[in-house]
Amino acid sequence: MNNGIEDKARRKSVEDAALSKRIAVAGKQMPADLVVKGGRILNVFTAEWMEGDIAIADGVIAGIGTYEGRETLDADGKYIVPGFMDGHVHVESSMLAPREFAKLLLKHGVTSAFTDPHEIANVAGTRGIDYMLNQADRLPFDMFVLLPSCVPVTPFESNGARLEAEDLAPYYAHPKVLGLAEVMNFPAVANREASMLNKLRGASSKHIDGHAAGIDREGLNVYMAAGIRTDHESVTREEAKDRLDLGMHLMIREGTVAKNLDALLPAITPRNAGRCLFVTDDKLLDDLVEEGSVDHVVRLAIAKGLDPITAIQMVTINTAACFGLRDRGAIAPGYLADFLVLDEPRDVKIHAVYKEGRCVVEQGSVREGAFPEPPPSLKQASSLTSLNAKQASLSDFALPISSDSCHVIEIIPNQIVTRRLKESVDIQDGMFRPSAQKDQLKLAVVERHRATGNIGLGIVKGFKLSRGAIASSVSHDSHNIVIAGASDADMLAALEQVVRQGGGLAVVSEGTVIASLSLPVAGLMSDRPYGEVYEELRQVNRALAAIGAQPSFNPFLTLSFLTLPVIPALKLTDRGLFDFESFGPIAVEAGE
Repeated sequence: MNNGIEDKARRKSVEDAALSKRIAVAGKQMPADLVVKGGRILNVFTAEWMEGDIAIADGVIAGIGTYEGRETLDADGKYIVPGFMDGHVHVESSMLAPREFAKLLLKHGVTSAFTDPHEIANVAGTRGIDYMLNQADRLPFDMFVLLPSCVPVTPFESNGARLEAEDLAPYYAHPKVLGLAEVMNFPAVANREASMLNKLRGASSKHIDGHAAGIDREGLNVYMAAGIRTDHESVTREEAKDRLDLGMHLMIREGTVAKNLDALLPAITPRNAGRCLFVTDDKLLDDLVEEGSVDHVVRLAIAKGLDPITAIQMVTINTAACFGLRDRGAIAPGYLADFLVLDEPRDVKIHAVYKEGRCVVEQGSVREGAFPEPPPSLKQASSLTSLNAKQASLSDFALPISSDSCHVIEIIPNQIVTRRLKESVDIQDGMFRPSAQKDQLKLAVVERHRATGNIGLGIVKGFKLSRGAIASSVSHDSHNIVIAGASDADMLAALEQVVRQGGGLAVVSEGTVIASLSLPVAGLMSDRPYGEVYEELRQVNRALAAIGAQPSFNPFLTLSFLTLPVIPALKLTDRGLFDFESFGPIAVEAGE
C-alpha cells in the first residue's frame, strides 16, 4: 500500500515539475528544450498555414511565437503538420508484433494508432490482450487499444476464447485503453442480449466503436441508442450520409482489401468534414512498406480532389476529436510535440518524424537509438497458443453433392463483402469437382483451437487460380485455418505446412510447398524484424503468381475475410456455409 502511495506522489511531483517548466517556457522565463524555426505550420483549427517558432518542453508544445531553446531545428522551406493517426487498425493484420509495426508506421508519419486486438483475443483471450499491451509499452509510438467486444463473434463458429464484460472491466484502468472496440454483433445489440448489454454498460463512459456492415438507417438508430458512435463499414455515399445524419463519426476505409475512398469521398462536404476520418482496417505488410498507412490515403484523397488541409485534418485533429483526446492532433500550445516535417504537403513527402519532441525518423529511416532495447521478457517469441488442429486426411476434403445447383461464394476484388450466387457446378463420383474454366475452387475452414476435427466446406468463385492451393491461419475473426484450392491433395498439403510451421501462410502446387511464411505468435504475427518478414512475403506473392493469382487484388487478405460471418453476404466457418441475410447456416446445395 505504501509503495502505491509513494508511486502516486512521485508521479504527481514529476507532473507538477513538467507543468511548471512548460508554463515558464511559454512565458519565456526559461529556454525551450527544442525550438523549430522557419517552417510553415498547419493550423488544423483554422485550416490555414501560419508562421512562428514552435517551442517544446518535455515533449509538449509550450508556445508558438518567437522563442529560443537549447536546441534549434531549422525547418526553413519545410511544412510542419501534426503526427498522423490511424483511427481503426488491427495490428495483427500487418503480421508484425507491435514493436515492428510501430517502426514501420512511424516511417510513414503515423505517431498514434487506435487498435482492436480482436484477432489475438479470439485466439488467446486476455493473454492476447496482455501481450499486445506489454509489447507496445515504452515505445516512441502510441498504440491505443479498444477492447474486443465480440469474442467469439457468433455462436456459429469455433474460436479460442470467450470474453465477457467482467473479463474486460479491469482493462479500462489502463491508460492506453480507450473503450470498447467495433461492436459487430448487431442482432445481440438489437435483441438486447444480456452479455452484450453488460459490455455496452461497462464501456458507457468510454468510447464505443461500431461495425455496421449492411445495417440500414433504422438499424443505425439502434447502434446510436446503444452509445455506439463510429462506423468504418460504409461502402456507398448513401450509407456514409446516413451515418453522418445520425451523428456518427464516419471512418473512411482504404486498406488492402476494403477500398472505400472513391465511393465515400463525394459524401464529404466542407460542413461535415470535421466528422470524417481516414482509417486503413487493414493493410498487409507489403502494402504498408510499398504504399504506406493513412499517409497513402491522404495522398490518394488529395489526388482525387480533396483539399490538402482537409485531408490532413482527417488523420489528425478529426481523429483525436473522435476519440476524445485533447492532447494531440494539432500544432498548438499544450499539445504533444508529435509532428511531421514535410518537404511538400500535397505529396505528403516526409522529411522527418518527431514523437514528443524527439526525432524518430529522418530521411525515411528510423533513427538509431529511437527505440529502447526491449526487456528480456519481451525478446522471446511467444506463441501464446499452439495450433491445435486435428490431423486431417484426404477424405476430409470431399464435398458430396447430389445436385449440380449450389450456393457459391463470389469474392469481390478489393472488398470484404461477397456475393451469394447460385451456379451449376461440376460433379465427379458424387463429389464437387473444382473447375478452373468456371473459376470455381473448393474452400475449407479447419478448426485449429481445440482439435474438434470440424472442417467446413464450400465453393468459392473469383480467385482465378489455375492450379494448386493456398492456406492461412489468419482468418477473421476466429482464425481457424482457411484453404482454397483446385485439388484436395494440394489443400491437404497446404494445411499440413501451416500446422507444421506453427501458423502462417502456404502456397502449394502439385503437392509441393513452393512458398510459405511462418507466423508463430498466435498463428497471426511474426516475431522477426519487418524487413525479413517483408522479403518472405514477397516470395509468397511470387508463388501466388505462379499458380495463376491475379495482381489486381491480394488473394491471402481476401481469403482471410471469407470466414467472417458478420459481413455480407455468404461466408464459410468451420461449421459450414453461413448466410448473412438470415444470419444462420445454409446448405451448399441450392436445390431448385
